[in-house]
Amino acid sequence: MVNEDPNQHERDGSSAQEPALWAEPSASGKASESAEPSVSAPPSVSIHPSVSTQPSSSAHPCVAAHQSSSAHPSTLAPAGGLAHPSSSGPEDLSVIKVSKRRWVVVLLFSGYSMCNAFQWIQYGSINNIFMKFYGVSAFAIDWLSMCYMLTYIPLLLPVAWLLEKFGLRTIALTGSALNCLGAWVKLGSLKPHLFPVTVLGQVVCSVAQVFILGMPSRIASVWFGANEVSTACSVAVFGNQLGIAIGFLVPPVLVPNIEDQDKLAYHISIMFYIIAGVATLLFILVIIVFKEKPKHPPSRAQSLSYALASPDASYLSSIVRVFKNLNFVLLIITYGLNAGAFYALSTLLNRMVILHYPGEEVNAGRIGLTIVIAGMLGAVISGIWLDRSKTYKETTLVVYIMTVVGMVVYTLTLNLGYLWVVFITAGTMGFFMTGYLPLGFEFAVELTYPESEGISSGLLNVSAQVFGIIFTISQGQIIDSYGTMPGNIFLCVFLTLGAALTAFIKADLRRQKANKETPENKLPEEEEE
Repeated sequence: MVNEDPNQHERDGSSAQEPALWAEPSASGKASESAEPSVSAPPSVSIHPSVSTQPSSSAHPCVAAHQSSSAHPSTLAPAGGLAHPSSSGPEDLSVIKVSKRRWVVVLLFSGYSMCNAFQWIQYGSINNIFMKFYGVSAFAIDWLSMCYMLTYIPLLLPVAWLLEKFGLRTIALTGSALNCLGAWVKLGSLKPHLFPVTVLGQVVCSVAQVFILGMPSRIASVWFGANEVSTACSVAVFGNQLGIAIGFLVPPVLVPNIEDQDKLAYHISIMFYIIAGVATLLFILVIIVFKEKPKHPPSRAQSLSYALASPDASYLSSIVRVFKNLNFVLLIITYGLNAGAFYALSTLLNRMVILHYPGEEVNAGRIGLTIVIAGMLGAVISGIWLDRSKTYKETTLVVYIMTVVGMVVYTLTLNLGYLWVVFITAGTMGFFMTGYLPLGFEFAVELTYPESEGISSGLLNVSAQVFGIIFTISQGQIIDSYGTMPGNIFLCVFLTLGAALTAFIKADLRRQKANKETPENKLPEEEEE
């Protein structure tokens, strides 16, 4: 058994492992601790044969492949030889518990993720009004959305490294603080000549997004049991989608399309003050409530992941390993195509609807709301289904194919002249398109276990941002030159390619195998102090 301080033991193994205590079974059949540790575990070794907290940890093929310093199966201690923690000792990694605080943590994360997502789309949902207020082109307003995508790409690896080095709480504090700061900066841009100030505020919020987007699967793995991780990941992604939904709905209501610049500035200020207040409240709650991790690991896979953590593990070598995983590389491409198409549609929706239905800014926002609300429902249903069925490949493929079908129907009905038809077809498309996003996160964790969830999620998001920028610029140019239908057909082609590539991904569910093969000593839900 490894004795560890629960406040110091991090996911990335940044603190050195304590000396192992080798237990010999006593005559009474109970394990007792020897006075002197027989073997000390040097910090540079992730698992020594005598300090394995999980008797069968190296039996899992994917773990052995990625952990060069893990113990050979033949050298692992038998189950009966594991020491039990003393009454005054620190946590035992062989004890599996779920914390009641877990739902508070994921809902709080969902809250500030929602706030950040709202700020992403608040300009695009009333694109024409901000064009008039600041006196800039539609392309300039589009860049207020695309800066979120552009900022993410160079900052992913540094932020993912910070997540491994300093843990969840530090990343949560940084993300919520930057989100709050960006919201207050925007309040200094309430004059038509202050467009650069609103750009600065949006860039600060876009940096905050880098500390947010890759967190759902990590929070789910660290805080939730094996039968809850997909649902928890869906709830975490749910907040981001809810923010986009509110971003489509609220700005057209708070900021009407009026000619008086002073009144328009007043209405914009109301929106900015509300979001700054909400962001500040959420930042304070993160400081008070958000913890690094629960006292005990919530699942077998997470317990094994803690045990295999090495202080000398190379971050870059981990990235190289995931890129050698062909199934994950295919998922990076297919996820990017789907999420990139969603980003482009969200950014350009106002322009597309106004072209066919002039003066319908409010309904354009409501159509966007319908897309996202339907997607949130799809995400939650998908998460619950995955927790029960574990059919990651099959579910992902079906949802992707239905996304293509939904996009084709939406494309053919947008210009019919009936808004109620657009609401139905857009909602159907959104149910599958945005419902796919948490599926991709969880499938990535399964394919890359035991690598960090931050790495797999981050690489998926980089792909999404790259394709989002390409699709937004390309579709915008196509719409300006040829109309909305050719622009939407452009997205249909790439979504079809994504569905075809998804069919070639093999369902190598490594985390599920670890949960089945690793012994478990499960206790009831714990009460946090």
